[in-house]
Amino acid sequence: MARERPIKALTEAEAAAELERLEQEISRADRAYHQLDAPEISDAAYDALKRRNAEVEAQFPHLRRADSPSARVGATPAEGFGKIRHSVRMLSLANAFEPDEVQEFDTRIRKYLGLGADAQLACTAEPKIDGVSLALLYRDGALVHAATRGDGETGEDVTANARTIADVPQQLRGAPAVLEVRGEVYMRHDDFQALNARGADIGGRTFANPRNAAAGSLRQLDPSITRARPLSFFAYGWGTLSEPLADTQMGSIERLAALGFRTNPLTRICDGTEALLAHYREIEMQRPTLGYDIDGVVYKVNDLALQARLGFRSTTPRWAIAHKFAAETAWTRLEAIDIQVGRTGALSPVARLAPINVGGVLVSNATLHNEDYIQGRDSRGQLIREGRDIRVGDWVQIYRAGDVIPKIADVDLSRRPEGSVPYAFPETCPECGSPAVREPGDSARRCTGGLICPAQAVERLRHFVSRNAFDIEGLGARQIEAFFNDDQLPIRTPGDIFTLEARDTDNLTKLKNRSGWGETSARNLFRAIDERRRIPLHRLLFALGIRHVGETAATLLAQHFGSWAAFEGCVTGPEAEAMAELTNINGVGPVMARSLIDAFTNSAERAAIDALAAHLDIQDAEAAQVENSPITGLTLVFTGTLTRMTRAEAKARAEGLGAKVAGSVSAKTDILVAGEGAGSKATKAEALGVRVMDEDGWLELIGA
Repeated sequence: MARERPIKALTEAEAAAELERLEQEISRADRAYHQLDAPEISDAAYDALKRRNAEVEAQFPHLRRADSPSARVGATPAEGFGKIRHSVRMLSLANAFEPDEVQEFDTRIRKYLGLGADAQLACTAEPKIDGVSLALLYRDGALVHAATRGDGETGEDVTANARTIADVPQQLRGAPAVLEVRGEVYMRHDDFQALNARGADIGGRTFANPRNAAAGSLRQLDPSITRARPLSFFAYGWGTLSEPLADTQMGSIERLAALGFRTNPLTRICDGTEALLAHYREIEMQRPTLGYDIDGVVYKVNDLALQARLGFRSTTPRWAIAHKFAAETAWTRLEAIDIQVGRTGALSPVARLAPINVGGVLVSNATLHNEDYIQGRDSRGQLIREGRDIRVGDWVQIYRAGDVIPKIADVDLSRRPEGSVPYAFPETCPECGSPAVREPGDSARRCTGGLICPAQAVERLRHFVSRNAFDIEGLGARQIEAFFNDDQLPIRTPGDIFTLEARDTDNLTKLKNRSGWGETSARNLFRAIDERRRIPLHRLLFALGIRHVGETAATLLAQHFGSWAAFEGCVTGPEAEAMAELTNINGVGPVMARSLIDAFTNSAERAAIDALAAHLDIQDAEAAQVENSPITGLTLVFTGTLTRMTRAEAKARAEGLGAKVAGSVSAKTDILVAGEGAGSKATKAEALGVRVMDEDGWLELIGA
């Protein structure tokens, strides 16, 4: 090896070249050690490289590189994490728990694409890492920023912390000009045990499982703490790209590996459900010896062109599914059954358990679903657990559905205490004393107290400020409960939130003098509230907490009506007309329609909604931004059999071009696309003067 020149003898040009050489050698050594498990140099040689890099930077501080190995700790942020908006949403995956659901996934895709049962449909199968999702954005090969998944649209800026993870390359060679790599941050079992042992030795924090340890480590305000935590990273996907990585999912993963990312070696291409399930069983057998946590296997359509055709639902891609492992189980004693009242008034029974470790997590509570489940029956009255009921004092088997939600699977009657009695489900609300009734066809018993029930009011307010609703920083579930019970500055309805500052007179004395608050935190809260006065229509509809209206339904309603005025005019208009228009929206049935109408015709509910709306700037739903689309804003109905694409694909294509797709023909229909065998809808369309065209005319209209 050539002798290194003394640092003081280097010119600026030589120093810049030296820093580039050191960065490349250190990065190559990091990849060999952490990704390939094949160290190329000794620890002493590695330390010498790091030391020389630091010395050159000290002599030439203005030449310090953005991707410098010494910059991978970074400076401690003065305040909390910033926010990064994902240019391509980070969606979650639909789940499957049984082989039949995997077969249904395959069948749905074939039906959507119009593929026969014998046609080839290759999918990749890879372990589902139980960690924390992370998105890494590279521009011209340099790491620009890193963000957590967050709510799918906006994540936390954890760039300084991500730079400390050895598996995260700082510089890429041969990558697209813009490349967002997505993957999972996790902690290996041996690293997790060592971390907890160190924490216990010094009386510090210990973690319940490796995922919590990884999440807590990634979200440290001080990057030096993250650097001291043994985090790893698997790359499995991508977001925004300036050019494709490959034509297939597997090809793209192989390209990421070639660029220097650690990818999972258990990823395989499988053709057909049987091959997918066989690889699932193979991975499941290896699960105890992998050295890191996985909670299932993810299947993705391999052909990226087919992925593009399949597209996305509101929160999940159609072309992928997570096949979860069977839940882990344990036995413990049921010490009590508590009743919680939700925002819709449902009385939900919760099991209080003697704490037990299930799959590495200490479990002390479990859901009991409803009174039928406690009594040993399902919603149709059929026996479950062979009719064994659940009683306080029983020994019960706990499992974690999808390794997340604890539930009770069975009861050991041989250990049932003498003198135990069946559990009597309450017929009055434990919070307000109102009658709790169970309507025909409803699995839950519900409090009839409505707004006079404090539990319902608090839960609805918590929902209102939740992440996917108004998401007001500094006003979480705990703060909502405190404000609800406050006599001086109460929040009892959503509208009260937006009058909080006006009611806190005399220079914030009411709020800043409360425990846990000061002038700065009070002003920060008022500023955060003001920032949420401008709200998109779909988020407002979801935030209202109307029964049966979730995020997907709220988005459907917003896209259909476009504005708050149009929506409100419908649900407060003549009931028959409102029901007809609502149920004509694909995805909205009579139950949801009835719930919407009831909410806006109930005088107390309506008054609360009006009081809220008066403080808001409600943004119209964004129309699809499609240049020169001939169907933007039109309402279409498809009927009959289409031969060149499936009905589902036609619907998705129309919506992608800015149109609305309805399920039935009405006077508001603009175009009826009639396939082979069109019947009564075509007749009705002609009677109403609606434009009717065949499939060829439809394809010509949209330029396909």
